[in-house]
Amino acid sequence: MTDSISVRFWGVRGSIPCPGPDTVRYGGNTSCVEVRCGEHLLIFDAGSGLRALGAALTANDTEIDLFLSHGHVDHMIGLPFFSPLMEKGRRLRIWAGGLAATGGVKNAISALMRFPLFPIGVDAAQDGVSFHDFERGEVLTPRNSIVVRTATLNHPGGATGYRIDHAGKAICYITDNDLGPGPIDPALLSLAKGAQLVIIDATYTDAELPDHVGWGHSSWQQAVRFADAAGVKALCLFHHDPDHSDAVMDRIAADASRARPGTLVAKEGMSLTI
Repeated sequence: MTDSISVRFWGVRGSIPCPGPDTVRYGGNTSCVEVRCGEHLLIFDAGSGLRALGAALTANDTEIDLFLSHGHVDHMIGLPFFSPLMEKGRRLRIWAGGLAATGGVKNAISALMRFPLFPIGVDAAQDGVSFHDFERGEVLTPRNSIVVRTATLNHPGGATGYRIDHAGKAICYITDNDLGPGPIDPALLSLAKGAQLVIIDATYTDAELPDHVGWGHSSWQQAVRFADAAGVKALCLFHHDPDHSDAVMDRIAADASRARPGTLVAKEGMSLTI
């Protein structure tokens, strides 16, 4: 349907991929979320989950917009292995905010795809790849029917939060971000206000926060308080700590559901339709 928004999770972890027997059910790949607004494909973050997403694309997926929250390696590690980067016949637009001072998004990707870290450079990408820098706070229109609003997040080096509006519906992607103990940033509240779905950083529990001051992440309890304050319809916890096993995630899911009924916990392969 052209007026629907669908979401699929390809990577839900933060910091580092953590595959293994203790993370089978929730997944071990880092941040990567597929969003389809009708026939239009948008991708948020290029973590290790991006490789499998690329392999699953069909011949009809010729126009792709990839939005990076920031340039930390766990959010970019999948990009060199994303088939549309090298596969002719696709148009891939890569977007990032706040990187102009360090040379822009192309320069950030070049730093990753460079010897001795990688055998080929970003200049080997196919001709349909383009790079787009913007300032956080800008409103973007990647397609005629889609508006993408942006906001600055509280994370070391900065990060970008996104709101996607399409056909009268809205979803938000807010990671990596420290909500902090004080009042919520009004700009962030405005970004999420009334959204049908917010996918949000919930790396820790409140009990774990004191050991991670300054790391730039939030707890699931803070995420619940934020969703309530913003009047969000559905909350989805995301960017799970790599040290949180499936058993720990089950406990968090149960506690979060009691605190805010209907709260979702992102799992690899999980799909939602708005």
